[in-house]
Amino acid sequence: MKKLFCAVLLAGMSVALPAAMAQPATPAKKTTAKKVVKKAAKPAAVAAGGAFLVDDKEEDLGKPDLEGSITTEYVCEFGVKIITYHHENDDKYIALRWKNSLERLRRVGTSTGANRFENRRFGIVWINIPSKAMLLDSRKGQQLANECRNPEQQQAFAARKG
Repeated sequence: MKKLFCAVLLAGMSVALPAAMAQPATPAKKTTAKKVVKKAAKPAAVAAGGAFLVDDKEEDLGKPDLEGSITTEYVCEFGVKIITYHHENDDKYIALRWKNSLERLRRVGTSTGANRFENRRFGIVWINIPSKAMLLDSRKGQQLANECRNPEQQQAFAARKG
């Protein structure tokens, strides 16, 4: 995350630097610090690709329908437990139970083939790759649960360690 932030910051500075040097030597208009902060924050967010941005206009994904769903239990580091629910004929949505919360998440396409699901309204991201899964807080940019494995992933992990 720090590398991504540095790359975005560097890219923004490299675009702004030549423009600043090309301006004529006339006195600049007075601007308040508040206006400068607002203008500087928006391009950085857009340059980041918006992958972890919270979209206030994101529609409510509704309550998850658990009837007839397939349940998968994950055990994460520090004893955290997560349960996912999905329907065999619907791969666009899952429901995720974590702590005392049950949320519906929508699939987001990836270039790597990872299974990524998001609920931007609540700011959570579930990423499941063959070796493990993780739950992220997209608003704070931090992990909520890592090294999550279902029984199949636990067996494969134990076989590799063994």
